Amino acid sequence: MVRLNKIKRQDGRIFLITGANSGLGYETSKALLEKGATVIMCCRDLLKGEKAKQELLKFNFSGKIELVELDLSDLNNVKKFSEFIKQNFNYLDVLINNAGIMAPPKTFSKQGLEIQFAVNHLAHMFLTLELLPILEEKNNSRVVTVTSGVQYFGVIKWDDLQGNLKYDRWASYAQSKLANVMFGLELNSKLKESNSKTSSLLAHPGFARTNLQPKSVEANQSWQEEIAYKLMDPMFQSAKMGALPQLTASTLPSAKGGEQYGPRFNFRGFPKICRNAPKALNKTTRKKLWEISKKLININ
Repeated sequence: MVRLNKIKRQDGRIFLITGANSGLGYETSKALLEKGATVIMCCRDLLKGEKAKQELLKFNFSGKIELVELDLSDLNNVKKFSEFIKQNFNYLDVLINNAGIMAPPKTFSKQGLEIQFAVNHLAHMFLTLELLPILEEKNNSRVVTVTSGVQYFGVIKWDDLQGNLKYDRWASYAQSKLANVMFGLELNSKLKESNSKTSSLLAHPGFARTNLQPKSVEANQSWQEEIAYKLMDPMFQSAKMGALPQLTASTLPSAKGGEQYGPRFNFRGFPKICRNAPKALNKTTRKKLWEISKKLININ
């Protein structure tokens, strides 16, 4: 089990975190800054990002903060962002694909794709592939993709990936989180084949209290969902505890590619290696999703 005080110093190391201004991303940034890392905080809303940055600066941590705007709902923006990072940083030690959208009403990305599949899976895949060259500048660099416990219930709807025939917001969320695991494992397989210096790991926070829950209630105007969260509240752990699995996957020297870290009891507790969703273990379907995703993000 890994606790915050067990994480080693990270001086000289650069971490890029998506969705860094709140919840798991904020707590991950805070922990890494305390350990002396340089943290590139990526935020869709720069005003909220600046507010989070100022809060973190009050702690006088030894680490450095770089705040950069990133809109994962627009692949063109992801491309521009990636070019900016490659021009301004010679290397990355760890990319943490943390940002996520949970169960909104049917919404589309700038490219007309279902928003959860687009942001949670496709944009992070695109970002990762764009940044691999500077990740590979460092030995033992890592890509950590943050999924969710709903990965175990997710189903890839091959004939309706975008929910055009039938949209169920929770099924689409679970699909995107299963896609995260399939991507993370397939990426690690490809990195191994090419003898890359980089490895791909996964993490999930269990039941963590973040802004995803109130945002979902607000977006859907669902009093039933609000009551459900209130009833479940005692089961939720803090965002600080929820961030520990991704911190472990990012910093634990013994962590290996293909591993997933999650809470000890799967919904709460200190992190340990946990099982990947069984549906993500099929190499054929992983390759199929990879090829479909490549076409959707329009890369060779």
